[in-house]
Amino acid sequence: MPETHDVVELILQDHRRMEDLFRLMRSVEADRAAALEEFADLLVAHALAEEAEVYPALKRYKNIDDEEVEHGEHEHDEGNEALLALLEVDEVGSEEWDSKLEELVEAVTHHADEEERTILNGARENVAMRRREELGVAFREERERQLKAGCGSVDNLRRIVGP
Repeated sequence: MPETHDVVELILQDHRRMEDLFRLMRSVEADRAAALEEFADLLVAHALAEEAEVYPALKRYKNIDDEEVEHGEHEHDEGNEALLALLEVDEVGSEEWDSKLEELVEAVTHHADEEERTILNGARENVAMRRREELGVAFREERERQLKAGCGSVDNLRRIVGP
């Protein structure tokens, strides 16, 4: 697949990778802990980059619903809470781990589906490609910065989620 700078496509690529990682985390043959570690970093970096670079810019477009954007931020919080709960389970593959994994899958899948139908379709229809590419570059840079900072660590998630 050729490299894209379109923020809509970049976000969709992250969503598909998250789905792949869910499959790995559910598989007894896979390295579930490694999949969770990659997922944690990706989810947190993705959400922080959206909130820093993409959502504020999209709120400026009259045909993109501000309430949907704010709802997306709220769903990021829910995803972070579910991720933290899973990371805090001691034994990968235990009954508790599987249960917390399904809660995480539900939260993130719901958010990704809603975001794709509302925010991303709105961006595709109302934001010029040049602007989407500018946002894509900013999104990717912020995402990479967060990934390098180890944003998916338990300690960082505790800071993000708060008391």
